[in-house]
Amino acid sequence: MSTIEIGGVPVGSEHQPFVIAEMSGNHNGDLERAKDIVRAVAASGAQALKLQTYTADTMTLDVDLPAFRLPLEHELWSEARLYDLYAEAHTPWAWHEPIFELATSLGLVAFSSAFDQSAIDFLEKLNVPAYKVASNEIGDLPLVRGMAETGKPIIISTGSATLTDIDAAVRAARSTGNEQIIVLSCTASYPAPPEQSNLRAIPVLRDALGVQVGLSDHTMGIGAAIAAVALGATVIEKHVTLKRADGGVDAAFSLEPQELESLVENTRIAQLSLGRPIVGPKQAEQNVLRFRRSLYVTQDVHAGDPITPDNVRSIRPAGGLAPDTFQQVEGRPFRVDAKAGTPLTWDLL
Repeated sequence: MSTIEIGGVPVGSEHQPFVIAEMSGNHNGDLERAKDIVRAVAASGAQALKLQTYTADTMTLDVDLPAFRLPLEHELWSEARLYDLYAEAHTPWAWHEPIFELATSLGLVAFSSAFDQSAIDFLEKLNVPAYKVASNEIGDLPLVRGMAETGKPIIISTGSATLTDIDAAVRAARSTGNEQIIVLSCTASYPAPPEQSNLRAIPVLRDALGVQVGLSDHTMGIGAAIAAVALGATVIEKHVTLKRADGGVDAAFSLEPQELESLVENTRIAQLSLGRPIVGPKQAEQNVLRFRRSLYVTQDVHAGDPITPDNVRSIRPAGGLAPDTFQQVEGRPFRVDAKAGTPLTWDLL
């Protein structure tokens, strides 16, 4: 679970959460729109841009059988034919190089999800710095091994997977000698209901697998992502678009640029807020300690006067005896004169 470098950016619990902006099909078939998304991601402060590398033919068959259609009740793509959906959503391979070049020129780490060996071979020619295993590919262990064999960091999404499935994928990656593995908790529903995110599984996955863990988040908004960081997530992945109203296959559950900027800012705050498992005064509280309550002389007194609630009280600032010592000193005589505003100390008694 040590720090992993992705494209020169350190990823780990001691670093700012690594925010991956997933373009997916939100380019809506327009390369210029795709480039505008890249520019918006760079302006947001996110560290990475991710594509998906497939074609309809590498994903499925051009047939119309019940098994090759989404269910009627699907919230976004009711009864869509798989081939048609992938044909609409895919990013043309010829676009990858100009998109990656623009992203890199703007300081982004640019990589992709590979969906078959031909995609890995293609992405290797573009020298991508990392690979992503999509949720539904987690069971394709030869594909997982193919990505891991490149020796580059591999990020594994876990939507719909059991712990056995996830463990098998991690073992497959490790079998190549690659230990640069990050597992993303994920609910493969589009959009995902927050109550089915089960973010408490994040530390369970981390401890069970001995890897960094993050969140591939399909919920609306940024609340789940912030909570994930509080539970130990080092990586956050979110779909992004220029404007949900523009439509597109993934637009409904994607963040707009200003929301992505807010995600980056607030996950960073969440990570910084974790601090260390220590209870006690913090460095920022040192001045506050001066203004805790203590016992003070509240009116001028003379030697021999007894201490009473009228001439000694618990007030701010600190400097005198603790407030709870009043019961020990009440009625005892002052040894010397003291003016109002003098902290009560043992040498006055």
